[in-house]
Amino acid sequence: MNLFCDVSEEQLRRERQKARDLRRSQWWRNRIATGFCHYCEEHFEPKELTLDHVLPLVRGGRSNRGNCVPACKECNTRKRDLLPTEWQEYLDALACS
Repeated sequence: MNLFCDVSEEQLRRERQKARDLRRSQWWRNRIATGFCHYCEEHFEPKELTLDHVLPLVRGGRSNRGNCVPACKECNTRKRDLLPTEWQEYLDALACS
């Protein structure tokens, strides 16, 4: 069991498999073709973009088209398991620094 939510290891395994399947889909290839990170809006080579769950799996998110966005490695690493509101608070705190 994880610390964030009542998401079982089995559920996490299933959702991670769905994410792998999504990354192989034409839908995902079309999403990354533009080369833009969902978070910082910087341009990257499509192969440099990662799949991020807006609502993280460990917080109850699902691996579906509505919850998966392209993100650069830096944004994806920094966002970790933050909810969208927590991520925005983090960005706001950085801007004030």
